[in-house]
Order: sequence, then C-alpha cells, then structure tokens
Amino acid sequence: MVDEPKIELFIKSSEDGESIGANPFSQRLAMILMFKGCTFTLNTVDMKRAPDVLKDLAPGTQPPFLIYNGEVKTDVNKIEEFLEENLKPPRYPSMTPKYKESSTAGNDIFQKFSAYIKNPCPAQEDNLQKNLLRSLLKLDLDLKKPLPHELTCDPKLTVSKRKYLDGDSLTLPDCNLLPKLHIINVVCKHYRNFEIPKDLQGISRYLQNAEELKAFKYTCPHPDEIILFYRDMVKKMP
Repeated sequence: MVDEPKIELFIKSSEDGESIGANPFSQRLAMILMFKGCTFTLNTVDMKRAPDVLKDLAPGTQPPFLIYNGEVKTDVNKIEEFLEENLKPPRYPSMTPKYKESSTAGNDIFQKFSAYIKNPCPAQEDNLQKNLLRSLLKLDLDLKKPLPHELTCDPKLTVSKRKYLDGDSLTLPDCNLLPKLHIINVVCKHYRNFEIPKDLQGISRYLQNAEELKAFKYTCPHPDEIILFYRDMVKKMP
C-alpha cells in the first residue's frame, strides 16, 4: 500500500492570529483537501509576524501555499491541478467536472462584486448593483438548467435537481465559487444592506446544499472575520 503523502496547507489567519482568515483562495484549497479525504495539517499564518514564520518555509511567498512531501507549491491554480493529478481514484475521489460549462459558471461574479463594494460614487451605485445582479441571475439560470445526464434520466425535467455545479458531487469549480458567494453575501449584507435575493432559487438551493457539506462548513471563515477583512476596501456611501 502506498504511503499517504505528508501535506501541509498554510493560510492567512484571522485578526486574532489563530482562526481561519477571510481568503477565498485559502478556503478553495482547504475544501479540496477535506473533500478528498486525505490527511493534512492546516497552519494559520499571522501576517503581522509572517516574515519570521515564512522566511525558512517559503520566503517571499504569500499564503495560501502548500508543502507536499517537503516540496513547496505556491500557485493556487497549479496547486489545484497538482492535487487532482496526485490525489486520484481509486484512493481519492476525482473532482474534475464532466461538463466544461461548470468551470466557467459564475466566473465574473466576484469581479462585479468588487466593483460594487469599492465604488465611492453614489451616482454609480444602482448601476453597479444591477451589474452584480445580472451576473447572479445568469448563474441562477445555469444552476436551474437540467444537465444532460439529468435529461437522460428524465426527458421532461424542466428544472435541475442537482446539488452542485456539475451534478450531485462537489467538483473543483465549486471550491472556487462557493467561498466567493459566501463572502458576497456577508459583505454586501453588512456594508450595503443587500444580499443575494432568496427568489434566485437555483443559487439558494446551491448555497443550502453547500452549508450541509463538511468540506464547506468547516473551512468557512467566521462572518465577523470577513466583515473585518473588507472594512478598508469597502467605500462608504455618503
């Protein structure tokens, strides 16, 4: 039997220097490792003391980064690819999506969110919120559209019943998108009195399914930490 790899994931800590910080890239990698079911060590790095902590491990590198059997990996996209190539069936579940559309669903939402919360001009507020809503609506429609394998089972199906982007199993695109949707809801609700509309039933179902998943629930930063992290980025409306 092949030995289990030694994996250490380093992520930015919260304000208290100990808990999980508000970083969607960190949560993305932690979700992958947890869903794969492999043993790994999660290390939170207090960025106030980062030079001392990181100088011997990965000098000049910002978390998140990974150490896999002693080898340092620093690029999030390449880490994702590396984990999928090395933590593979039959020992670990595959997280590669079946449908190419799953990899691009909701890919502009975080950009629209950033433009919305960083906007200092009240005259642009409504337009930027509408841009974000349009992207959310497109994702909602994508999530409600039945996938080919669903239609094979039920040709009359009009609304998808799947749990995640690519079906009923978590895939890599979910680990990228779900942390961002969580941040959007927390930040917009606190700073803009706006949240993802509940009547977007596809997204609501998607987020509800995620909240029941250990790989998502146990890697989520606390809402207060997200609010603190974004306090200097959000432009206050007069």
